[in-house]
Amino acid sequence: MPKIQVYTKPFCPYCYRALALLGTKGATVVETDISMDRAGRDEMLSRANGRTTVPQIFIGNRHIGGSDDLAALERAGELDALLAA
Repeated sequence: MPKIQVYTKPFCPYCYRALALLGTKGATVVETDISMDRAGRDEMLSRANGRTTVPQIFIGNRHIGGSDDLAALERAGELDALLAA
């Protein structure tokens, strides 16, 4: 399974939703709370091409986007293949 990186903030319902979906897949997630981590926030901005909303999700080197993007991959039946790569 590729490395999964999720940038989050506390009390973010979209972050919880994304993490819950990945959890149902048995994925191990590296979560970075950017609310108090300036370096983590800067890293997210760089990797996500300036997108500032959370969550920002990366599977391997692929930028997935946010929670809605992750859910769209699941609905399209593409998420399992990405996680298995």
